[in-house]
Amino acid sequence: MEPVVLIMTTVGSEEQGIQIAQAVVERGQAACVNIVKHIRSIYRWKGEIWDDDEYLLMIKTRESLFPAVRDTIRSLHSYELPEVLCVPVSKLDERVHGWIMDTTVSEAKPQAGKPGAKGEA
Repeated sequence: MEPVVLIMTTVGSEEQGIQIAQAVVERGQAACVNIVKHIRSIYRWKGEIWDDDEYLLMIKTRESLFPAVRDTIRSLHSYELPEVLCVPVSKLDERVHGWIMDTTVSEAKPQAGKPGAKGEA
């Protein structure tokens, strides 16, 4: 049984969260993305402490699709260093597992020619 993971990233606007969520679902890279509104992030960046309002994306997918999801996030994200965390899911309902397998691609496909693909202006 192929492992399932939860990939998390934060974005600075709801619009960007929706853009990334739609891209990974449309490309078959994720079964579902939850967008958690209005989280507060306090972090160190380039020697300064920042305090920002953000949105959290929780992306449910196959473990094998992590590189593809990470690349999609990087290509669409406005941050210089987007946070992309991959958390293994040790247990889940077998019906949910089946749904994730049925709604995602079995292997990562190159994204050449799609908006936001690497190498495009």
